[in-house]
Amino acid sequence: MQNSDTTRRLRVALSAFCILHAAFLSCAKRPPSTPQAIAQPQPDAITQLGQDILSATNGPGVTRAIWGITIYSIDRQQSLFDLNARALLVPASSAKIVTVASAAEAVGWNYRYVSTLRATGPIVDGVLKGDLIAIGSGDPSIGGAAGDDLASWSDGIKAAGIHRIEGRIIGDDDAFEEPRPQLAWAWDDLGYTTGAVFGALNVAENRTVITIAPGSVEGAPTVITVDPRAAYRVLTNRSVTGPAGSTQLLWPEQRPGETALTIGGSIPIGAAPVSIGIAVGNPTVWFANVLRSRLIRDGIEVTGEAADIDDIRPPPARATATVVYTHTSRTLGEIAQPLLKDSINLYAEALLRLDAAPGVFPTNDAALEGLRRRLESWGVPRDGHQLVDGSGLSRRDTLSAEALLTTLRRMYDPTGVSPFMTALPIAGVDGSLSLRMKGTAAERTVRAKTGTMSNIRSLCGYATTRDGEHIAFVMMVNNFEGTGAQANDALDRIAVRLASFSRRPATAP
Repeated sequence: MQNSDTTRRLRVALSAFCILHAAFLSCAKRPPSTPQAIAQPQPDAITQLGQDILSATNGPGVTRAIWGITIYSIDRQQSLFDLNARALLVPASSAKIVTVASAAEAVGWNYRYVSTLRATGPIVDGVLKGDLIAIGSGDPSIGGAAGDDLASWSDGIKAAGIHRIEGRIIGDDDAFEEPRPQLAWAWDDLGYTTGAVFGALNVAENRTVITIAPGSVEGAPTVITVDPRAAYRVLTNRSVTGPAGSTQLLWPEQRPGETALTIGGSIPIGAAPVSIGIAVGNPTVWFANVLRSRLIRDGIEVTGEAADIDDIRPPPARATATVVYTHTSRTLGEIAQPLLKDSINLYAEALLRLDAAPGVFPTNDAALEGLRRRLESWGVPRDGHQLVDGSGLSRRDTLSAEALLTTLRRMYDPTGVSPFMTALPIAGVDGSLSLRMKGTAAERTVRAKTGTMSNIRSLCGYATTRDGEHIAFVMMVNNFEGTGAQANDALDRIAVRLASFSRRPATAP
């Protein structure tokens, strides 16, 4: 019995040995395994997209920043990525997306501004015996990128039989509250053309140019030449002549509490004169001066001076003045093109006023209330934005990425030919994106509004992916620690990634 058990145990052990030996020989015949041969789980396309976006937000110069991002597939109605999408961030000029969209819904893309010229006296043998009043309606485009120059105004005066005006050229800006900077505009923006204030009368985007030449000796004040039409603009010259070969740096500065515009900086002795753009100050006086100058240039005599109606006592009787010319602007859809392409602040402030409810005096507050109501009707809650102007120049402006996305989804046109879609800058082609993303997958396939302020950048719009999928995106970065170029690089990296995005698995090499 004992011998039989021992035999059985030996047979079992031998069988196990044979099985293990056969397995060993089988493994020995296989090639040694390598790390490349081991199948690794791959993230799906959307997960990988999210990882790549997060990587861009941790790039050089933006690791300390606050980001607000939302990416959405319009074709599939699917959210692809969100990062702080509900946080209120400063959008800079990307706020113009909301301004343009709301104005278009308020009055329609075919809306036109109407301005008039009225004569306060009779016209006798071609002579106007009285003042000529220009009554504005807030048209921002006259003499600018989206408007005609004042030649048609001269033609209109001549068509009315007037070749001499024995009176003043008066600007009437009473359709709106007095021109002034918007809430919390930085004082150091106000001297520059970007800080030009909006009024009922505007011409040449309320900007002009001064020329600065060095003095005859080092340390001497510079010599400034001013456009004669802006002679009313008082300047304080604090710019000086620097040493030969020194750095040239000149700037305009509207100092708090001062009516004069200060010109600061220095220009090297012997350097060629340079021109810098400045804001014109009072847009109504500017308009009246430019119109008077144009009439004289075109052969219409004017004996009186240019004036703001608010400076005349008693004011002229507008109600009984005779309309001698009516000017109609281009459409809102046409005005929107340079507004978004070139980010013209003045145009955006003008469009904001179109949001005021019908019959309500269009103050900035009334316009903002109309904007809030419209956004709310689109599904944007009141706590999803805190806008105080139409241009995004104020640092008090805040928007959530999801509020901007709601606007982009509403304004999307699959044909791509709507005024809104065509007004957005195209990567590598035009507007504020003309020099960005050239030679990448984003060139011509990304169209988006930029936003630029110190330590703030944004990019919001649409991308077409490698598969032809249409995506809306919002990207805002605030308080970054690096340079503006580094922040733009991070935004562009994400935009290029969206343009190259594909849901199809990568093809093996």
